[in-house]
Amino acid sequence: MFKELKSDDVRLRKFVQRNLLFYLIPNVIANTIIPYFSFKKFDAVHLFQGENCVARFLLPMALLLPFIITFDILKKTIALSEEGKAGFVLPDNFTKNKFMFKMAGANGVITSSVILLFMLLVQASVPKDYSFNGDLLSILLGVLAGTLSVVFTLWPIKKVMELKTA
Repeated sequence: MFKELKSDDVRLRKFVQRNLLFYLIPNVIANTIIPYFSFKKFDAVHLFQGENCVARFLLPMALLLPFIITFDILKKTIALSEEGKAGFVLPDNFTKNKFMFKMAGANGVITSSVILLFMLLVQASVPKDYSFNGDLLSILLGVLAGTLSVVFTLWPIKKVMELKTA
């Protein structure tokens, strides 16, 4: 993504870097600490069942994090472009609200569907009443939140830049 930004797009590059940190740091911290302190028994964490289940943290995160980050970064990038500060101009027939909701919705639904499918496959492949390590799952949730933050900050900007006119 950063390679595609030319040297004269310094403002856009700084915008991307600042927003990347703005999304990455709080999401990693919150999505690691909240599950960590919510698990009552760290050796009895299940995917879908019981009081200590990962699904109550992972599935909302998989839906909302991509949706919110995509929508917010698109709104900011399009506003930057309309002000003439982004280094590119969007087409005249561009419908920004439709584009933002469509892309944000697709990112949220696809990400949550993939994660739900992955969780169901893991649930089907582990023995009945198998429990996971809560410490490790808290760290994995934080890493996943950080990964989603980076992907859904850079991906929408790349898509908007592909729409530019001249």
